[in-house]
Amino acid sequence: MNYQVLARKWRPHNFTEVVGQEHIVKSLMNALQHGRLHHAYLFTGTRGVGKTTIARILAKAINCEDLQDFNPCGVCSVCRDLDEGRFLDLIEVDAASRTKVDDTRELMDNVQYAPSHGRYKVYLIDEVHMLSGHSFNALLKTLEEPPPHVKFLLATTDPHKIPVTVLSRCLQFNLKRLLPGQIFSQMEFILKQESIDSEAAALKLLSRAADGSMRDGLSLLDQAIVYGNGKVTAEDVRAMLGTVAQQPVEDILAALAKSDAATILDKINEIANLTPDFSGVLQQILQVLHRIALVQQIPAAINHDFDADMITALSPLFTPEDVQLYYQIGLVGQRDLDLAPDPRSGFEMVMLRMLTFRPVAVESTPIKQVQMRQAVNKTDPQPVYHPLESGQPAIVGEKIPEKIAIPKPDTNWADMIAAMKINGLTRELANNCVIENIDDTVCTLTLNPGHKQLRSARTEENLLKALQAYRGTSLKLVIKTGQTTVDTPAVQLTKEREDKQQAAIEAINSDENVQALKEHFDARVMPGTIEPV
Repeated sequence: MNYQVLARKWRPHNFTEVVGQEHIVKSLMNALQHGRLHHAYLFTGTRGVGKTTIARILAKAINCEDLQDFNPCGVCSVCRDLDEGRFLDLIEVDAASRTKVDDTRELMDNVQYAPSHGRYKVYLIDEVHMLSGHSFNALLKTLEEPPPHVKFLLATTDPHKIPVTVLSRCLQFNLKRLLPGQIFSQMEFILKQESIDSEAAALKLLSRAADGSMRDGLSLLDQAIVYGNGKVTAEDVRAMLGTVAQQPVEDILAALAKSDAATILDKINEIANLTPDFSGVLQQILQVLHRIALVQQIPAAINHDFDADMITALSPLFTPEDVQLYYQIGLVGQRDLDLAPDPRSGFEMVMLRMLTFRPVAVESTPIKQVQMRQAVNKTDPQPVYHPLESGQPAIVGEKIPEKIAIPKPDTNWADMIAAMKINGLTRELANNCVIENIDDTVCTLTLNPGHKQLRSARTEENLLKALQAYRGTSLKLVIKTGQTTVDTPAVQLTKEREDKQQAAIEAINSDENVQALKEHFDARVMPGTIEPV
């Protein structure tokens, strides 16, 4: 009846046993090696990743009588007492149950006394963010300048609730969420030591359900052992978790790649017989799509995935664009799943939405390069290929001339501006010029003196390029400043607008209905309200 749960029994007792927090372990061991120990450490991270465990190992290491490669030896009196929970110089405080300022003051009153057995007196305050504001204030001064024989080790899951004045006095370490592969390897090791039979598929399901927490994973493993009567099988784990195996997810994605709606609905029907959590199934699909997207961009990423065979089989079936589209549809669908009439219908609609909005693939016919070795009659236009930029089949038609037809000498300058399709300041510069002469070698323009500020190297260069493209020759551009004898296009546009405005005003004033309103109702037309259509 004295059974100890796996999470406590297999809690690490030294730095080498810690899983998944190598960046923290390396920093602490280097600090022990060079004697550069900070007086206050803050360990942050989600639940079950090893915050309190690493703090206890550090407390053991700084008091150990015989460090082995800067690791606690585990056999000296300090290590044994600390493992058995009777080391007097380690004061563990649960801040969640001691939030009052009086509790903190009582704790700080004993800081001045020297340790009774170890080298340092260590205060380990768990869930420190639960302390009240006054408790933090009572802790501040001692935390900043503690006696040389005192070390503070703080742990929290929510560092944002800790005052910045406390954060600035601590050396902060952020613990990472554990990867499913790391949890899987630790479970496999523990079950081998416990001589318990297990299936790899079952451990994979438990590793994902742990959601990055080793403690949650080992608690689920304890539950699976009891549920399976001493064995851990995939079928028992699926029944216990109310989830489905990875195989139906793989089958659904394979059918999705083939646009096979019937197979997808059949698989959903099979899954429904297991009374699963459809939100969890959709989450599994999103996880697989995420790993497929990673592998498509970085093939080496598959080396760290224990579902490598499935990812390798699925990734060639999808284009990167489809993966991104399906992931976004699934992500939005997961958010809206609770709004559906029932989870199954909501999940089915997400899958059908993926099928509906999948882009239609356009088959492109490769164009063969043909070497024209026969004599070509210059008078007959020859068919040529014009491949489209989008990769669609090329269009066969008559040869398109590379140059735009040269306009007639009497072409209107305003018409030329419209044909060149220029805009911005370049168009304003052109509109305020008149053309004096243009041929295949030079174009001479006269600019109205009131708009000489429009001239710049950039606008003249853009106008020159547009003229060269329009004429099809490498002509030069000359712009003079002076009074023009004819109206510029800008003046012409202004006059046209004024004429249209005047015509609109006259049309309103001469309208019979408007005149009747003026006579019978003393109405008047508001100035500035008339605009030409």
